[in-house]
Amino acid sequence: MEEVIVTPYNPEWKEEFNREKAKIESALKGIEVHIEHIGSTSVSGLGSKPTIDMMAGVLSLEQVDEFYIENLAGIGYEYVVKPEFPERLFFRRGQWRAGTHHLHIYKYQGQQWIDQILFREYLKKHPEIKDRYYALKKALEYQYKHDRVAYTNGKADFILEVIRKARLEQS
Repeated sequence: MEEVIVTPYNPEWKEEFNREKAKIESALKGIEVHIEHIGSTSVSGLGSKPTIDMMAGVLSLEQVDEFYIENLAGIGYEYVVKPEFPERLFFRRGQWRAGTHHLHIYKYQGQQWIDQILFREYLKKHPEIKDRYYALKKALEYQYKHDRVAYTNGKADFILEVIRKARLEQS
């Protein structure tokens, strides 16, 4: 299991997202798809584990059938079945618990899609919250150096609270 390492922001993450976006669009050719850079690597100035998180929005998850799953595998994205999350399809590039790229496929404009955008944009608009998030991530890195699951779970309440604030701000 790879160590949890939170690195300072790297502007190359945006370029890496753009390269991957083009590959994913090609692999999903034939489906109307919208692709966004999400997670910490999408927020300028925010340190992160160097895992590029992306989401693709499709009209229906059923569109991503075996043909498209194989296309994504052809560009290095392994489908990881997660029955506990029926609202998304998850693909990983890289080793188990040490992926370099994560692709989450959601229903376009569904609640999960919207929440990902709200979280990203809130952090961009509120530097003090972005800084608090980075401090939390560094504390969790220290506490859970060898446990990526515990590290991720440790961020959950903070993320939910930011999404709640973003929803209130939006309405």
